Amino acid sequence: MRRVSLSLPEARRIALAAQGFDRKRPAGQPDVRHFRRVIDALGLLQLDYVNVLMPAQFLVLWSRLGAYDRKRLERFIYDKREYTEQWAHEASIVPASSWPLLEYRRQSHEIHKNNPLRQLRGRKAYLDAVLKQVQNDGALTANDLPPAPGPKRNPGDWHRSMPRRALEYHFACGDLAVSDRLANFQRVYDLPERVLPREHLETRLSVSDAQTELLKLAARALGVATLHDLADYYRMSPGLAAPLVQNLVEEGDLSPVNVEGWSEAAYLSSAARLPRSITGVSLLSPFDPVVWFRPRAERLFDFHYRIEIYVPAGKRRWGYYVLPLRVGDRIVGRVDLKADRKAKQLLVRNAHEEGSVDVDSCCDSLAIELHALKDWLGLDTIKVEKSDRFSKRLSTAVC
Repeated sequence: MRRVSLSLPEARRIALAAQGFDRKRPAGQPDVRHFRRVIDALGLLQLDYVNVLMPAQFLVLWSRLGAYDRKRLERFIYDKREYTEQWAHEASIVPASSWPLLEYRRQSHEIHKNNPLRQLRGRKAYLDAVLKQVQNDGALTANDLPPAPGPKRNPGDWHRSMPRRALEYHFACGDLAVSDRLANFQRVYDLPERVLPREHLETRLSVSDAQTELLKLAARALGVATLHDLADYYRMSPGLAAPLVQNLVEEGDLSPVNVEGWSEAAYLSSAARLPRSITGVSLLSPFDPVVWFRPRAERLFDFHYRIEIYVPAGKRRWGYYVLPLRVGDRIVGRVDLKADRKAKQLLVRNAHEEGSVDVDSCCDSLAIELHALKDWLGLDTIKVEKSDRFSKRLSTAVC
């Protein structure tokens, strides 16, 4: 598709089509073909195990596929050797073919200045011993390693033991790969040669070629994007990305395009599709690629979004775990959700419409989506905490 200018609604439709929202959810039970299609279209699934509702990566697929067998997805990801975990956008599931594309990131990894590993006496010997144990004993978790002295845990701290930090270091450097996840989400580590196909381990690329291919994947996943959008997808600096993007323009993979209302130059992927319309309703994970780069969400949808997990409760504007609500090609609301598994309730702790939307229609669409989510999570009821006109109308709609 070659265009020199796009209206904002056209840009939204292109962006959502690139993310798979131009397809209806499967009529039957989604299978590995659907899982593969979604992950390959996105290029990655960002991992986040905040479990107030459901870990983010599972919600990303649910938004596109509806109810599916989560265990089937996990076995597909970790047993088939088609996909693996890597640092990509953040910690992510990526196709195994992306392993060589991210080699330059692994080679440049350094221990963060605040990581207690830096202060560990005999650090090299300890790290060598950890790697040796994996080589000799096979796949293991942090619990299988002998303890090592580390900092005392303060109340409220996110805690990583020294064995876990050692394994994460080797993972970030590429000495180890993730072979599985346990039911408690704990990583199981093993040598890359026992996890990944040899062809990907033996592929060698220059840094420039790897980064160019990552930008090409980002362009395909975004459809239409600015330089900053493209660079952010795989966490590249815009300065490094700029000449590579220009090369992609010269090679015909990208074409410059003006987008209505955008102050930055934009680029259209040669793989982009412009459907006549985007239909359907979906709640989006806070870590969905549609909204994870906040400046892009504002440009495309006039949607100002900040996740408030780390904001003190009294200072939150929208809630703890807020999901954007997409209807068609617009984001029309936001909903703070919690799965109360003990009470078997889906709690709607806060809900708001965006701008001048039709509240009745929006609430009716959201109610259908909430019931579908409730059923998928194995909950019995929906409870809406009524605080304003929108949530009161929503409470009526879900009954």
